[in-house]
Amino acid sequence: MTNKTRRSFTDDFKREAVSLLVSSGRPLIQVAAGLGIQPSMLRSWRGPADGVARPSSESSLPASKMVPSADQLEIRRLRRELEHAQMERDILKNYRGPAIRLRG
Repeated sequence: MTNKTRRSFTDDFKREAVSLLVSSGRPLIQVAAGLGIQPSMLRSWRGPADGVARPSSESSLPASKMVPSADQLEIRRLRRELEHAQMERDILKNYRGPAIRLRG
């Protein structure tokens, strides 16, 4: 029987994880796996069921800062596009195709 210690995470890590989830456009499960945490942890850090992150009292931003800029939106779009292209590449890389027999 192994004795596992409970990991603890700083508030900064939690905020960054939620920020990554929101800005990347990737599924919650994929982001959690990339961070090495359980999806349920990230889900609870994210906030209410509607998916909107709760700002903490120390780091609450003015409403004008919460609206993504055109550059941020473009970065999100490009990240999604890159992820899609990488998935297609991986699918094609792993494709074996039909077996072809050479006559000899």
